Amino acid sequence: MATRIKGVDVRLAITVCLATMLAGGTAHAAGDQVQRGPVPKWAVQSEPMPVPDDAAGAVFMRRQDTEVHLDEKGQVLFNAYRARILHPNALQLGNVSIAWNPAAGAPVVHGIRIYRGDEVIDVLKNASFEVLRREDQLEAAQLDGNLTAVLRIPDLRVGDELEFGATIRSSDPTLGRNDAGLLVLAAEPAPGRFHLRLSWEGADKPAVKMSPDMEKAARPDAQVIDYLFDNPAALTPPKDAPPRYLWQRVVEFSRFSDWQGISRRFAPLFATASKLDAKSPLRQEAARIAAASASPLDRASAALKLVQQDIRYIYVGLDGGNFTPAAADETWRRRYGDCKGKTALLLALLREMGIEAQPVLVNNGGGDDGLDQRLPSPRMFDHVLVQARIEGKSYWLDGTLPAVVLPGADPVMPYEWVLPLTTEGSTLQHLDWKPAARPDQVTLFEIDARAGFDKPARITNTVIRRGIEGLQQEVQFSALTPAQMLSGFRQQAIGDTWQTIDDVKWHYDRKAQASVLTISGTGTVDWDDGGDGAKSLALPGGGFNPPEKRLRAAEQDQSLPYYNKPDFDCRVTTVRLPEKTRPGQWTHKDDIDNRMFGRSYYRAFDVRDGALRMVRGLRVEQKEVDAARALHDNGRVASFDNSMAWITYDPAAADTDNKAGRPVPATYDIDWTADGVPCLASMAAK
Repeated sequence: MATRIKGVDVRLAITVCLATMLAGGTAHAAGDQVQRGPVPKWAVQSEPMPVPDDAAGAVFMRRQDTEVHLDEKGQVLFNAYRARILHPNALQLGNVSIAWNPAAGAPVVHGIRIYRGDEVIDVLKNASFEVLRREDQLEAAQLDGNLTAVLRIPDLRVGDELEFGATIRSSDPTLGRNDAGLLVLAAEPAPGRFHLRLSWEGADKPAVKMSPDMEKAARPDAQVIDYLFDNPAALTPPKDAPPRYLWQRVVEFSRFSDWQGISRRFAPLFATASKLDAKSPLRQEAARIAAASASPLDRASAALKLVQQDIRYIYVGLDGGNFTPAAADETWRRRYGDCKGKTALLLALLREMGIEAQPVLVNNGGGDDGLDQRLPSPRMFDHVLVQARIEGKSYWLDGTLPAVVLPGADPVMPYEWVLPLTTEGSTLQHLDWKPAARPDQVTLFEIDARAGFDKPARITNTVIRRGIEGLQQEVQFSALTPAQMLSGFRQQAIGDTWQTIDDVKWHYDRKAQASVLTISGTGTVDWDDGGDGAKSLALPGGGFNPPEKRLRAAEQDQSLPYYNKPDFDCRVTTVRLPEKTRPGQWTHKDDIDNRMFGRSYYRAFDVRDGALRMVRGLRVEQKEVDAARALHDNGRVASFDNSMAWITYDPAAADTDNKAGRPVPATYDIDWTADGVPCLASMAAK
């Protein structure tokens, strides 16, 4: 969760999956209501900055103080500001809301005032917060137990100055005093004064790491570090740089000495949660799976499917535990759980069957680039899954994914850094990246124009999707009947390409780990008339957009590498040629086999057996391209072949053999869900 108040982010909690399902469901009464009280002694409010005569924008922040204080219980957050409202849009500041976890204690509001000329209006004298006992994310299967208090300030006007101050404890019961977090000054804050502060009790100073811009602003003292910014400039992150270079104006703090300490802290939680009672029904489930499955991998697959299919996903964060897993027996009894509960249950089943396995913390949000350069923090992770050792090989098992996902040699998500949880303590592990062996998406387009140029063509379009997008389709389409699928696509797709849609078929191929959607029907082919009977057509999916030059503004670091988001896209188009034409009367654009900015570009044509075939592939070969290579490729962009995949029929052409440089399979020649499909030059048959 990120608390955001006009220019400052204070990120003090991880995302929803790493939450607990502790016994009991009532929040502590002491934390149910907003309290009133004085500013804590450790908080220091900055002096308000004068409002300049030429102040522009929606709001001017005369002062904003964002402070984190570390004590024996964990973390306390103090937020306060005084803002001049310059524009009607800024009146939204009058909709004050505070969200908190009642198990950590009640929020304390120190005051809400309006300054209007010489008048000072105490808002809380005649107004009070309304506590909303609701689950904002219930529709997303999330029960976090948090409360929200709202106050709509009456009679707030343009020209007023609004002052607010509150303190919220964000301690986590699992972590206690050992915690970590971030202080972040936003890239584009409003004009004004921003004060960030990190303080701690006694001599127990946390480890602190600052981005270079924060090091310059730091004002350290005994038990405190202050940062003061007046009218901070907007920051522009280095263009197209890998995510680790986007950390700007960030202060990290941690009371963990190393990543091994986090591993040791969490390993016993999962060890305890995965222990089964003597009479646990899960022992019978494990015995049933073992009896029905011949190999350890088959048994692990069956256990994974059981957890995926029979335990529905619900995140439950009641009573303030954000990290402790529910017991496996409890999750089985409830038949629901979050990622921690499902992981503990899966660990219990695997242990019963004698399969070695461990929980592993990961980041599903893609924020793990450069994680090895960060201070150790459990809040850098938002998910946990299982890594098993089966017959000498490592497999990844994620109980939160749909039941079509099998144990895999690689995780479904492209993690870069992971943290195994072991009793002795493990450090971060780097997962090596390599270009995808199978396309993330294959689009097959077959145009059957054998009836002639002037007749509607039979069209078959198949899309094969892997990874998260494929699983999203599985979730969406598996719940529909064939009639619903057909009706939905007829309603949405008929018009441009399609005249009729006769059939829609979909299935999820577990072996290929791919969603396969096929639409068939009729459509009009948009042949261009070249005169004297000549025809031409730009094949769908055959061209490449020219890559943009990799350039940065002069003030940015020119030596940084450039980032490519991993991708492998393949498009295959086959035209069954009109029967009255001959192969030698057909020509096509040039083949392409190029590499630029760490990407491979491939296109090949073939005319044979009454069909013109094309395959076109684009794959990222390097996630990062160094500055020298980018500069070199900038000079090659002008010569990049971005021609559309035109095919041309000339009735006057001689009927000579039209041989391709290498054979290209048609959409119907091979199984395009298989491994090694010829979508790149390196994969094509010679």
